[in-house]
Amino acid sequence: MRKTLLTTIAFTGAAALTLSGCSGNGNADASGDTGTDGGGAAETITVGFAQTGAESGWRSANTESMQNAFSEENGFELIFNAADNDPAAQISAVRNFINQDVDAIVIAPVVEDGWDDVLEEAAEAEIPVILEDRTVSASEDLYAAWVGLDFHEEGVMAGEWAAEEFGDTPTNMVVLEGTTGSAPANERAAGFDEAIEGSAIETIDSQTGDFTRDGGKSVMEGYISNYGVEDIDLVYAHNDDMGLGAIEAIEAAGATPGEDIKIVTIDAVKDGMQALVDGKINFIVECNPMLGELAAELVTDVLAGEEVEKTVYVEDQTFTQEQAAEVIDSRPY
Repeated sequence: MRKTLLTTIAFTGAAALTLSGCSGNGNADASGDTGTDGGGAAETITVGFAQTGAESGWRSANTESMQNAFSEENGFELIFNAADNDPAAQISAVRNFINQDVDAIVIAPVVEDGWDDVLEEAAEAEIPVILEDRTVSASEDLYAAWVGLDFHEEGVMAGEWAAEEFGDTPTNMVVLEGTTGSAPANERAAGFDEAIEGSAIETIDSQTGDFTRDGGKSVMEGYISNYGVEDIDLVYAHNDDMGLGAIEAIEAAGATPGEDIKIVTIDAVKDGMQALVDGKINFIVECNPMLGELAAELVTDVLAGEEVEKTVYVEDQTFTQEQAAEVIDSRPY
């Protein structure tokens, strides 16, 4: 698989979109020319975007980025659907996009599996599909490109911090998993486990909080009830929102998050970064949600018949408390 790795600086300053040569029906002829109106101006590109839902601050920032990039001012008509983390509802939304004969479809898949049939339907309708943020287990031939983050590497970076922080000290860890079956939950778990292999960190429990703050709080309350604050040393949350929920549960139990129980999370959204600055979270691995411009560029290039990279990774950063304090006021999410 061909891969392109972009730095965060290059990513957030993505080039302006090239819109000429794209038509309203979106199906390019053999020359790659999608047609124009009589005066040579590019026609509006209709894009269906199937979002997972609005489960977290990260997801809200991601949706805003997509809506800004696929704006009328940029030459797009965006048909938006949020599936509320329901895979069946999301697949149904994609089928509706196909029936509406959109020019292109962008999907942030709720889960990895179950996409083969509807992606084949899109291919038969000659509607290109771009995957954004999350991946699928279906054949790569069924989508034009994917743009997002390296979830496995995010897990590795979080695990490396934990292994260095706790060293050879026996450590009881609980995990707040993301949505079961989703790419970030699967890969962040695998990467973290790889990084702590051979350390004295022991996972005593691991359950899904479904990437939500309420879910993280509820699961953490269960952990505290089962093990007590004194027998939990570390929380690994697959995203900031679940980590923020864990903070609420820890404080409600009369303990101090970041001290009595250390917390490492992934995302680096504003609320998570503030908790890091405040010392309630100890380490955050970034997952940049601003994928809209790159997704829009890929749609434009694919419809114009241009060759695109199959996989586009965006590089993530990591933050300690001091590093977060230096950048929190300048970050766009």
